[in-house]
Amino acid sequence: MNVTLIGAGNLATNLAFGLQKVGHNILQVYSRTEESASQLANRLGIINFTNDFASVNHDSDIYIIAVSDKVVAEVSERLDEVLAKSPNAPHLVVHTAGTMPLDTIQTERRGVFYPMQTFSKRRIVDFEDIPIFVEANYPEDANRLRNFAGTLSLRVFEMSSEERQYLHLAAVFVSNFTNHCCTLAERILAPHSIPFEVMLPLLSETVAKLQSMPPRDAQTGPAVRNDQNVLAHQLQLLRQSGLSRAADIYESMTKSIQDERTTPGAD
Repeated sequence: MNVTLIGAGNLATNLAFGLQKVGHNILQVYSRTEESASQLANRLGIINFTNDFASVNHDSDIYIIAVSDKVVAEVSERLDEVLAKSPNAPHLVVHTAGTMPLDTIQTERRGVFYPMQTFSKRRIVDFEDIPIFVEANYPEDANRLRNFAGTLSLRVFEMSSEERQYLHLAAVFVSNFTNHCCTLAERILAPHSIPFEVMLPLLSETVAKLQSMPPRDAQTGPAVRNDQNVLAHQLQLLRQSGLSRAADIYESMTKSIQDERTTPGAD
């Protein structure tokens, strides 16, 4: 398919390389700044980029809005104004935002194309095992999006906007909060010249266990054992180190783990 990318950030960059790898044609890259648009276009080996909505082409099969959630509505409205003037209108326009509903896009042919993964420009991922969740205004466009996503990933699902809210919420716990815990761990280690890298085998095994058992069954540590001496001592260490916010998180997380163990019907 011919694709126009609206955005040049973390997701847009990974998506561009992924789509190009499986044979799709990136016709154009738009970004708010010319520098970002040109950098991604140069990395892709294409010459068509712009930071002017009026210059967005009318020839793509799909327009993918990959920008921050808070500006999806504004960007889609400006894009629609341009595409409405095209003799090929209406075009299929999709956004990639996990938290935004389908009707954030106002154009008649609209959809959602949400790859659930954490992305960085510096690390280009393989989309084959990344679940992609799609939604569309019309059944034929939903089918088109499923087929399009299927060229990238072996795991494609159709999901409503309401369901996707909870999917994204769960993803925040699994990815964003986990990463923040790693950031806190790094702060705990740094004053003692202990490199964070020593945590990586532990982190890898923690994730690996989840391939074969439910998260609740995989839980270990002093909270599960109700080891009050360790819990009290570690809280004291955090407060002595000036990490009062981390101490609050430690207490809250400990209570949550212990409450989970005593939830009626959980076993």
